[in-house]
Amino acid sequence: MKRLLSAYASDIVQMTPAQLKQAILASEGRTILGETVVTAAPLIAGVSNAEMMAAFSCDLLVLNELDVFSPQIVGFYDCDNPIAELKSLTGRPIGINLEPVDEHQSLLEERISLPAGRLVSPDSLRRAEELGVDFIMLTGNPATGVSLSAIRSAISLTKEHFKGLVFAGKMHGAGLGESVVNEEALLDFVALGADGVLIPAVGTVPGVREELVAPIVAKIKAKGGLVISTIGTSQESADSQTVREFGLSNKRVGSDVHHIGDGSYGRMPDPENILALSLAVRGKRHTYFKMGQSVKR
Repeated sequence: MKRLLSAYASDIVQMTPAQLKQAILASEGRTILGETVVTAAPLIAGVSNAEMMAAFSCDLLVLNELDVFSPQIVGFYDCDNPIAELKSLTGRPIGINLEPVDEHQSLLEERISLPAGRLVSPDSLRRAEELGVDFIMLTGNPATGVSLSAIRSAISLTKEHFKGLVFAGKMHGAGLGESVVNEEALLDFVALGADGVLIPAVGTVPGVREELVAPIVAKIKAKGGLVISTIGTSQESADSQTVREFGLSNKRVGSDVHHIGDGSYGRMPDPENILALSLAVRGKRHTYFKMGQSVKR
C-alpha cells in the first residue's frame, strides 16, 4: 500500500475503498480535497474544474450539485459517464455530494428545493455506484435544510446501497440554526459506519475554535474515523494567508483531509489558494509531485 500523498494514477485506480481510506490515513494530514459546482461554467473555458483542481495538487475531487440521474457538467464535452471520464483525465478519486434534507425543520431562510438526483435515496445511491463514484459526502448546501439528524439517518442507507467511502457532516448551517460541531452526532456517524466526518475548519463557522474541535477530532480518530476539515463558507476565495492559517490550524487539531470549497470564481477554489493550502500543509516537495505527475504513470 502507498499513502495517497505518494501515489500515482496507476496506484489509485487499483485501490479498494478500504485501501483508499488507509492511503489517506497514512498520508498523516497531508491530503487535499477540492470541490467544484458542476452547474456553473468552468473557471477557464476548455478545461474542466476537476482537471484544474488536480493540476494545482488536489488529491481528491468532489462534484457538487451533480444530478446522478442526469449527470451533466456545464462546459464539459458530451460523454456517457462524466465521472469515469474525469477519473481518466485526472487520475484522482472522484466524489459527489448527496443531501439528506430534513423536511420537518424550519429554516432561517427560504428553502431551496432539490431534484431527486441530488437527494439521498436507494435509487440515487445505486446510480452513484453505477457511475463509479469513489466517495459520497452526506452534507448540505446553503438553504437546503439538511440536518445532523437527517445525515445520521442517511448513513446506514448509504452503506447499504453504495460500496465507496462515506463522509458525513456539515460545513455550515445549511439554513438551520443548529450547531454543526456536535460531538455526540459526529461520534454516532462513525459508529453507524461513516468512514469520515466533516468538521468546519477553525475560523470558518462562528464559534468553531481549536480548543472545541481538537478533543472531538481525537475521539473520532480513536474510533477509526477520518476527519475532513472543511472550508465551505466562501473563504476559499479569501487571501492566501487566511487559507494558509486554516491549513495549519487543521493540522493542529489533527485533521486527515483539508477540504477547500467551491465558492470562488468559476465555482471552484481559487487555484492559488489550493496551492497555498498545499504548500502550508505538505511543502513544495509533495505539492510539486502532485502537480507535475502524469496521469499515465
